[in-house]
Formats: sequence, structure tokens, C-alpha cells
Amino acid sequence: MKILLQSLFACALLVLLACPAAQAQDPENTLYLDLASGRVVIEMRPDLAPKHVARIKELVRMKFYDGIVFHRVIDGFMAQTGDPTGTGRGGSGQNLPAEFSNAPFKRGTVGMARASAPNSADSQFFICFAPAPFLDGQYTVWGQVTSGMEFVDKIKKGIGQSGMVSDPDKIIRLRVAADVK
Repeated sequence: MKILLQSLFACALLVLLACPAAQAQDPENTLYLDLASGRVVIEMRPDLAPKHVARIKELVRMKFYDGIVFHRVIDGFMAQTGDPTGTGRGGSGQNLPAEFSNAPFKRGTVGMARASAPNSADSQFFICFAPAPFLDGQYTVWGQVTSGMEFVDKIKKGIGQSGMVSDPDKIIRLRVAADVK
């Protein structure tokens, strides 16, 4: 019986250590993005974009993103969300200064959407489906998906060059890992 219990404990420990969604590296800088298809884990990058990460965490803790749709999704490029109006023109009402870096936009990179003005980012963000080097140095990188990209890949795609989505998928809930019990 003792050997069986030790074996079960060892197996449980291995599962916890092997599963990135079960244990965040830095819970205060990790997000759990829950979609209908599953959980996406995002490691935030305060080293690259401290103001963006602080604002994202503030909005997440206000439950701002819960229920917000992916209004613009371009197959092979990215899925964009964060607009409470669902039109691509809304936000939280607080613009952020650009925090551009040398971090590349690759598969799973989370970047801040903005208008043509560099300091116009607000609450909208996007997750890249594939590398997008044409964005490098021109948009703020604030995170990276560390697990669950298969669920991001399942987000309903839009049509045409605009990527606007009819009957779009939505964020079920977005939480800072440190706040999840």
C-alpha cells in the first residue's frame, strides 16, 4: 500500500511539473485566457512593456475582457480582441504610450493593437497565428502564449482583408494567474 501511494504521489508531481497551465512561472505576470475550446496561458513581458502589462492587469482585474469578442480574425495572421463595442473602434478610454522593442512578432506573440498614431493603444490586443515580421518595432509586444495555441487556432476566422467576424467567438474569462484559487 505504501509503495502504491508513493507511486501515485510521484505521478501526480510529474503531471504538475510537466503541465505549464497547471503551474505558472510567475503567477503575477501570467494570464489565463479561457475560450470555449480551452485555456490559453500567456506569459506577460513587463521587461518589454511595463506600462502595457500594468494596464492589461488592471483591466483584467476589473473583468473588462470577460465576454468581449474576437472582432477581427485574419487566417494566417492574427486574432484581435479587447473592444467592448465589438466594432474595432472601442476601448477602455485610456491611451498608452508606445513601448516598441526588438522582440519579434512570431507565432503566439501577444501585441497591442493601435490606430495609426504610435501612442494610441488602449485595450485592444492581438495574438499572432504565424510570424509577422512586418510588425516588428512598430507595435508593442507585451506577451507570449506558452500553452493553448491549439485553442487560439480554433477561433472563428473573419472574411475578406478586414477579417471582420460575424457571430464571433468571445473571451469567456481572462484572469491573472495569481488571482486564480
